[in-house]
Amino acid sequence: MTPRERFIAALRGGQPDRVPVCPDISNMIPCRLTGKPFWDVYLFQNPPLWKAYIDAVKYFGFDGWSSWVPDLKLRKTPPFTLTPRTLSRSCIIGAVSLDTPHGAISAEVTFRRDNPPAVTAHPLKDLAADVKKVRWLLGNVRGFGFENSARRRDELGERGALGVAVTLPGFQGWVEFAPLENLVFSYYDRPDLIEELRLLHHNLTVRMTEAILDFRPDFLDIAASGSITLQSPEIFRRLSLPTLKTITKMANEAGIPSMMHSCGKARALVEICAAETRLDCLNPLERPPLGDCDLAEVKKLYGHRLALMGNLPTTTLMLHGTPDEVEKECIQAIRDAAPGGGFILSTGDQCGRDTPDENILRMIQTAHRFGRYD
Repeated sequence: MTPRERFIAALRGGQPDRVPVCPDISNMIPCRLTGKPFWDVYLFQNPPLWKAYIDAVKYFGFDGWSSWVPDLKLRKTPPFTLTPRTLSRSCIIGAVSLDTPHGAISAEVTFRRDNPPAVTAHPLKDLAADVKKVRWLLGNVRGFGFENSARRRDELGERGALGVAVTLPGFQGWVEFAPLENLVFSYYDRPDLIEELRLLHHNLTVRMTEAILDFRPDFLDIAASGSITLQSPEIFRRLSLPTLKTITKMANEAGIPSMMHSCGKARALVEICAAETRLDCLNPLERPPLGDCDLAEVKKLYGHRLALMGNLPTTTLMLHGTPDEVEKECIQAIRDAAPGGGFILSTGDQCGRDTPDENILRMIQTAHRFGRYD
């Protein structure tokens, strides 16, 4: 089987020719392998991150998987500026501004030489005052573009599966746009405001999902990092679950598998997704202390319902362990979760920049040697 066929078969709960091996290296390691400052990739798109990732798949030779959010097409294109200025030899500040009829949305992103960028000034500083800007911006979306997704699919080819991503309402997504403490206070002090944001986000995600399913990627990717780490299971149920139920049902009826990424705590999330949604796969099922999932237990209780992807530790094992320790943990994960099918060997969320190549290569070699489903 090709890597793409292998990944899709396991994602659907089946048993491909062997267990797919897919370390989570979507950001830092591809940037490191370019030999360039990280801001060349993230800010100047030289090369763009998706191209650096595909080059990393070729370099290591693992079963690739990649996903990207479609481009927004606006009815009226508001003036947009990105002004980079050098703060030091290791840091570039990007000032971002977007004009709306209700005032500008401004933010600041810090780009570092040897690390991914971070939002250092959020665009939504006062939710009560800024919600009208969000309402106008989302109401201005007339459609979605997939030209870049098609290009990435052509470049990836059979080396891996291509997903297209959507996000869910909730703190895990909104924290990129507003400080978490503002979201928490608003949740209790202004539930009407939070509900409006939820509905705006829900409607956009449903529209985007419809367009994605028409494009027919290999899978629908649901990007929801920290779903019950940045908010409680109860808040997840109110803000995120209604959208998750809707879009997984849509994907299921369209015959396209869906996969949800939610790093951090996920034990309660597995139970909710298995019982109340039509989700096909969940990752990365991190173990303590970064998460709360026991892979063998999750497989026993929910493996008949969900394909599982995970869960080698990215710090204690992949970053600081030896190749022999990586091999031992890979074999244990395969024993715990592969029987019966529906398992993809992966890591926890995002292998660190300085993860030794030898550890990643040993993970791949071990899956090739021992990745059976019996």
